[in-house]
Amino acid sequence: MSCRIFLFLLLFGLSSASADTSLVKKGDRIVFLGDSNTYAAHYVNFIEASLLTQAPGLELEILNLGLSSETTSGLSEPDHPFPRPCVHERLDRVLEKTKPDVVVAGYGMNDGMYYPQSPERMAAYQKGINDLIAKVHATGAKLILLTPPPFDPLPMKKKGKLLPATAEKFAWFSIFEDYDSVLADYSNWLSALKDDRVDLVIDVRGPMVEYTETKRKENPDFVMSGDGVHFNQEGHRILAGKILTAWGFDPDVEVDPELQKLVSQRQILLRDAWLTHCGHKRPKTKQGLPLAEAQKKAAEITAKMKQ
Repeated sequence: MSCRIFLFLLLFGLSSASADTSLVKKGDRIVFLGDSNTYAAHYVNFIEASLLTQAPGLELEILNLGLSSETTSGLSEPDHPFPRPCVHERLDRVLEKTKPDVVVAGYGMNDGMYYPQSPERMAAYQKGINDLIAKVHATGAKLILLTPPPFDPLPMKKKGKLLPATAEKFAWFSIFEDYDSVLADYSNWLSALKDDRVDLVIDVRGPMVEYTETKRKENPDFVMSGDGVHFNQEGHRILAGKILTAWGFDPDVEVDPELQKLVSQRQILLRDAWLTHCGHKRPKTKQGLPLAEAQKKAAEITAKMKQ
């Protein structure tokens, strides 16, 4: 990450986040759940490479089981090409098969279906999160929730694909013009959850909003997403930095590019294998290798890391 990006991270409070090093301990298996931004893997990959660099003795196992299009609410807009998968369809299998010590879950972007806010949609999101909390804690695992990242309307506004609240229907390609207010509602609700209900809530929305606002003072056309939904590497680094800081680690540690490359290769290999092994209902998702075969190949990549 460039010095300039880290300067903004520090300005926007990453360094002052309440760090809790007890959330992850030596030998933990940490499972990430979420939608397409988690499936894309960049922030998860950077977190693992950073932890291997500054705390190799922790011997953490980080698994990415994010799934594109997924929700926790179980809702799906009428014009989506297939019913959106819901994490609760697969959650029991994921927890049983991966046996995590810590689960990190980031949902919200798809849960409002890109519509204006409504009591029914808000209730569906809250129920989905509450069920997630109950199921994860029932296994004895810790749960860390990420607030939804912001929706940036600028890219879609330029393409003329934003719709007013009076429109008949909405979708990921024709989004309510103030959809970010829906995500703000979700974030505010998550942030207010009491400590006895969830182990940690990490605000990833705030730093991304503030970073974008500051960059636009220099360049009004600055964006970290081509569609306002899927953020680029710059956005992923901000998200990763916030999580690392909340866990008590330094997001500014230099990561060797070759290590980052190998971590990314291993992560994607195991992501695809674990998704296939646990099963899901999203069509057109890459089929993974049989888990045992993927783990053997992953061990070969791990050996290269140690050379």
